[in-house]
Amino acid sequence: QVQLVESGGGLVQAGESLRLSCAASGSIFRLTVMGWYRQAPGKRRELVSLITKGGSTNYADAVKGRFTISRDNARNTVYLQMNSLKPEDTAVYYCNANLAGSLSEYWGQGTQVTVSS
Repeated sequence: QVQLVESGGGLVQAGESLRLSCAASGSIFRLTVMGWYRQAPGKRRELVSLITKGGSTNYADAVKGRFTISRDNARNTVYLQMNSLKPEDTAVYYCNANLAGSLSEYWGQGTQVTVSS
């Protein structure tokens, strides 16, 4: 079992930046791939970025070049640095974690990011 606690969301103007954090606890020694997803009202949850335990990353086309995912394995924490924010980035952002040897996924409670124009 893993518990995820997110922080860092808020209200910003277009062009500004935010940094989201996700702290994991529980069976942290089994953590493998972690990532960030987002969901806007009326839309399906979509992948934003993933990072492996070894530090390999990928990004959705919509955020490539603006967002950066990073991981501190010693602190069991994943970050999402969001620069040059746009109104279309407005959504609830969720942290996601996968465990070695398990098909289950774990989710944080979500943190609201609102970007005004």
